[in-house]
Amino acid sequence: MMELLLQVVGDSSWLDPLIDVFVSRPKWAIRALVSSVLVGIMCGLLGCFIVLRNMAMIGDALSHAVLPGVVFGFVFAGGYSVFGFFFGAVVAGLITAVAITWFQQNFKTRSDAAIGIVFTSMFSIGVIAITTLSRRDGVHLDLKDFLFGNVLGVSDPDLQLMIIVTLVVIISIVLFFKQLFATTFQPIVAQTMGISVKKIHYFLMLLLSFAVVASLKSVGVILVVAMLVTPASAASLLTKRLHTMLLVSTAVAVSSAIIGLLFAILLGTTPGPCMALVATGFYLLAAMFAPEQGQVFKWLRKRKREKRINREDVLKRVWKITQRDGAASATRHQVQDLLALSASEISTAIAGLKRDKHITTSGEQMTLTESGIQEGNRLVRAHRLWETYLVETAGMDASTIHDEAEKLEHELSEELLDEVDAWLGFPETDPHGSPIPMRRPGLSLDSIQAGERIKLSARQVGDVVTSELWRLAIVPGEEMTVTNTHEHAVELQLDDRTVSVTRALARQINVDRV
Repeated sequence: MMELLLQVVGDSSWLDPLIDVFVSRPKWAIRALVSSVLVGIMCGLLGCFIVLRNMAMIGDALSHAVLPGVVFGFVFAGGYSVFGFFFGAVVAGLITAVAITWFQQNFKTRSDAAIGIVFTSMFSIGVIAITTLSRRDGVHLDLKDFLFGNVLGVSDPDLQLMIIVTLVVIISIVLFFKQLFATTFQPIVAQTMGISVKKIHYFLMLLLSFAVVASLKSVGVILVVAMLVTPASAASLLTKRLHTMLLVSTAVAVSSAIIGLLFAILLGTTPGPCMALVATGFYLLAAMFAPEQGQVFKWLRKRKREKRINREDVLKRVWKITQRDGAASATRHQVQDLLALSASEISTAIAGLKRDKHITTSGEQMTLTESGIQEGNRLVRAHRLWETYLVETAGMDASTIHDEAEKLEHELSEELLDEVDAWLGFPETDPHGSPIPMRRPGLSLDSIQAGERIKLSARQVGDVVTSELWRLAIVPGEEMTVTNTHEHAVELQLDDRTVSVTRALARQINVDRV
């Protein structure tokens, strides 16, 4: 097995650093791996709420603003102390969160401006303080480790702190999930439910401060925001459910941390930037291949829509040649002359129409099937109804409405068309004088002859028709007799009363013969 692996890999000398680590399994490597996983869990979970609340800038601000707190903890503890750093950084984080809110409320400062002012000031204080302390004899406080992290130098106390913070984050999200969910998506509703939006906000800031401090050793203050924002952003592209987003974000963050650590060992470089780049790689994959929002699937849906529009355009041209002009069939050349489509696009459209059984072909001739005639009626009806709407409602000139209607005819649903038709009073012709095809999903009252016994169908073409029938006191299932049909009306006998229905409305009413 090993020989086969070596044959596949070839010269495996570049894998020696990883092989040495896995074979010898030094304590520093185990601590680095565990701490990477813990960073992934913390940042993956909290990052979802940070991203959904549009608080990425606040996460960035807190990650930088804890630096003076680290210096305070160092001075307060009299040297390097994990829990001294933790206490000082958390205090600095809370001061930052309160200061940002105070600037916004008291000085009417924009949110992004307040964040920029506070975090740059805090970060500058921290850099100056660390630089000053580092000049003293016996002080070993490396700014670089806090800025970029050093996961390979994680100590047991660092690991213990990370475990505690990770457990606190997990337990807090489980216990306060309802409050976090409500204040994230519906803060006004949460307020009416008695949930303090401000308290939950500061509680989230506290958890974020915990996570930032615990992640300092692994990824540093500069790159911790990448682990907070990037995995959660990738997860938001893949799902819209918060429960699933939390799991996906955590998985992406943990995977990024582990893979980034392995690359860092392999390349002999700093692990923090590697973790951030791997997380970015996952985000780019999600941005390209996410089923709903990915660029690849968006392009595929766009291509599918373009092909559907081409099919409908070809079908409508065949309908006009055969139904309007009275020809038995239409030729490919006739259709192509009317459309700005290439020969290959025409061929693809024809193949799709044959697959949908809307047309049959014989050589160059295309003949509409019954379903093709109905679909053609729908497209022409949509086009002419929308032209009528644009003229009568929007006040547009009849000579300028064709192109607009040509675009929208492919997007209008039957329900919307029924509403537009009824709102316009069931017009028979469009602004150019062309007849508007009628929609007849069932047997229409307009087609019934005098003397026939009928009953009203339960399903009508739209709410407007239903309300008109309600006004006329005709209910579904009620039997009636067509007593007379005029040019402009249909008369109905219902028990002891007579009802007159306009021809325009009769065309839209569905009935069944008794």
